Amino acid sequence: MKVILIVLSFFAVISINAQTAEILKSVNDAGDVATFELDCSAAFQSLAKGLRYNITRHEFKGPEMKNTYRLLLVMDGFYSKTLNKEMTISAVLSDGTAIEAKKIIEDDGFFDGACTLKIKDPHALAAENIDKIIVHADKDVVYQISEQNRAVFKKNLNNVINAK
Repeated sequence: MKVILIVLSFFAVISINAQTAEILKSVNDAGDVATFELDCSAAFQSLAKGLRYNITRHEFKGPEMKNTYRLLLVMDGFYSKTLNKEMTISAVLSDGTAIEAKKIIEDDGFFDGACTLKIKDPHALAAENIDKIIVHADKDVVYQISEQNRAVFKKNLNNVINAK
């Protein structure tokens, strides 16, 4: 029985490592901003069915500027007609806090399914779990995040944080 559990744990670790993305690095022409992001050239990482993501860190040269982190969320096939001119997208963490972004609705009245959340404290996010993503529209759409996708997300986030 112990052997089976060890083998299953081994395959789970291999599966998580196989799903993490490579980190792309670029530097702007002036050389004062480096960008580190997940390689989504082949495919975006998946957070839930129909919900993909990318994580980006901008590193500014000089002690007066801090790194900025952003989480791009892309909802596949999500075109909602809403009555408001803006919509709120929330990432709800396991401790109950929420990272939110307001999205201005297109002129045609539809939400295009993409939004960027600012990550103010990436280390705190890496310590917590994202339980769900909620799109507050004409009716709330909730994406539940699986345990495996949480683990892959954390590994990807830590890779972006630690990239040089």
